[in-house]
Amino acid sequence: MQYLVVGGIGAQLHGASRPTADFDSLPSTSKENLARLAAAMRELNAFLRVEGLDDDETRALPTRLDEESLARMDISTWRTDAGDLDVLTAIPTRDGGRAFYDDLAVRATPMQVAGAVVRVASLPDIIASKEWADRPKDREALPELRRLSGGTR
Repeated sequence: MQYLVVGGIGAQLHGASRPTADFDSLPSTSKENLARLAAAMRELNAFLRVEGLDDDETRALPTRLDEESLARMDISTWRTDAGDLDVLTAIPTRDGGRAFYDDLAVRATPMQVAGAVVRVASLPDIIASKEWADRPKDREALPELRRLSGGTR
């Protein structure tokens, strides 16, 4: 499966100490890759996370978990047996554009994690996405991320 680790865990893999509650992934959106991702998510009993609904209510929603469904969602949030998972088709750039898997993969860093090699979005790309998102938790994370990147921006 082709994907990049982004978000808080991506930042942690670059040395950040800020905790995060979910795993943010940016998969290649090829039909074959999304089919593999959907199959893996079904094996982990994935179901949508929906703000304002409890787990039983979201499990009851009529949700198809396949490559077509994943391809239609810019961001989807899931609960799985392995923890919470966010699947993103793109992350924001500093200028408000969108960076997709192929855009970011060329700058990604392979890292060893729990005996497996994963590809992690570059720290500058993670910083750019947090700058654009501009949520309170992103603003709080930025000073440490900028320090880790050697920048002050």
